Amino acid sequence: MGNKCFIGDETLIDLHNFVVLEDHVTIAQRVTILTHTNVGYSDHPLQKYFPKFSKTVTFKKGCVIGASSTVLPGVTIGTQSFVAAGSVVTKNVPDRVLVAGVPAKIIRKISRASRLVK
Repeated sequence: MGNKCFIGDETLIDLHNFVVLEDHVTIAQRVTILTHTNVGYSDHPLQKYFPKFSKTVTFKKGCVIGASSTVLPGVTIGTQSFVAAGSVVTKNVPDRVLVAGVPAKIIRKISRASRLVK
């Protein structure tokens, strides 16, 4: 965990694998961060279709994760990117973009001249 990070109330962090927070990361309230998936016991009938999976989740410097969002295993959130509230992040987010939705998609780039709220 880097310097000046914030983790909001009722955030769930699954620590089956590593979670990396670089400096100035903001994680709002009720965010879910998953580092693994598993359908159940080894003899579960869906295990052969959905095997166990575990991978590090990384939050790059200055990113923000909005309230009630979910970040899935193996995802990296790019430097100074913003994940809108309620989003489900299923794949890596590039640097300096706003993503939103289920699944989260790029809404727009964040330039030095742009503002998130107009």
